[in-house]
Amino acid sequence: MSGVLLIDQVQKLLAGPRPLPIVSAGHPVLRHRAEPYDFSLPSDLFAELIVAMRESMLAAPGVGLASPQIGLGVQLAVIEDLAGLPAEVAQIRDRVPVPFRVLVNPSYTPVDDGVAAFYEGCLSVPGYQAVVERPSAVRLRALDESRTAIDEVVTGWAARIVAHETDHLAGILYLDKAFTRSLAGTQEYLTRWAGPTPQDARVALGF
Repeated sequence: MSGVLLIDQVQKLLAGPRPLPIVSAGHPVLRHRAEPYDFSLPSDLFAELIVAMRESMLAAPGVGLASPQIGLGVQLAVIEDLAGLPAEVAQIRDRVPVPFRVLVNPSYTPVDDGVAAFYEGCLSVPGYQAVVERPSAVRLRALDESRTAIDEVVTGWAARIVAHETDHLAGILYLDKAFTRSLAGTQEYLTRWAGPTPQDARVALGF
């Protein structure tokens, strides 16, 4: 994508309503690998985009938002997890607060063979939750908003967030990796399967 085209797309997006509209599954932008971001946006426009993405993520509410979810086919994501779960649930899910951060051109690789399976959802697939088995720890490589290199090991629920958002940039939705028999409408999930682990759902739904 040329810098001129990206600038035009971002300007039009930011001139529209806030929070930014989130693209739903079925839109082609969610199924194509996003192009690496080359920092071609003017710094003030890039900063405004990041602010708008964060506002939209929190308003949804969500813990991550990738640029294809707002219709932009470049490799950019924001993450932030305020957690706020009961202590027992947070401990079992290894979920601690994640401060706001920007990921440019991120990639991840599993650190070892450890995996964890939990229910997750997606702002682009509203109304549903499904169990996804993901690495318990990943090595994250990316740039931040100031082009500083990121190379670190991320564990627990934060690793799940990183993997989910980075997958978006490769045209992958969480449902592609989910146990399909675990799929539950959000209300059914909240009523039946919102416990610390999906074990009861695994038995009852057969996945």
